Amino acid sequence: MACLNEKNLTWFNGYVTRADRERLHKHCGAVVWFTGLSASGKSTIAHMTEKLLWERECSTYVLDGDNVRHGLCSDLGFSPEDRSENIRRIAEMVKLFVDAGIIVLTAFISPYKKNREKVRSLIPDGRFIEVYVKCPVETCARRDQKGIYERARAGKIKDFTGISAPYEPPDNPELVINSDQETAIQASKRILAYLEQVGIIKSPQVLQPRNKDLS
Repeated sequence: MACLNEKNLTWFNGYVTRADRERLHKHCGAVVWFTGLSASGKSTIAHMTEKLLWERECSTYVLDGDNVRHGLCSDLGFSPEDRSENIRRIAEMVKLFVDAGIIVLTAFISPYKKNREKVRSLIPDGRFIEVYVKCPVETCARRDQKGIYERARAGKIKDFTGISAPYEPPDNPELVINSDQETAIQASKRILAYLEQVGIIKSPQVLQPRNKDLS
């Protein structure tokens, strides 16, 4: 059924539903939204989680902050306004991934609560899993191989989250990962356990993993 709005734009509802796609994938569509400071471990944990999900034969994709800014958001800077627009675009994209029945994992600093809550509001109930990758800023700075924390502290990078721009931690995330205390594989296994618990994925039965190296 098509719906016409005041802009004369028509949304067409197709013949294949999200539930149909989820039956094909054999799991629910969802977004696992990693948020935290730069170098807190978001990307590493997101990709490790994707690897474990892939071994379960789940349909997944990782949207990484730097990668997205090479293309979809290459025109944006790091002002508060540009950061909000960056997350707005990503929100619309992950909404489509979830509708496609895919588990999309995102690794963005996403420093503002209101922007993360906006993403949550676009996703069906229970399908937005916010994961706060918590790590002391000094630990993040020590891990930083790009030297961006040092440049930010020297005033060479403006609007740098945790140094010259704010980060607003989540109030009630679904999961908190203390990445200065947990390894990426430990964190990823906890995330999979949570996805099982809430019914996004099924518990493994007699499935053999595709790769036994990650034990």
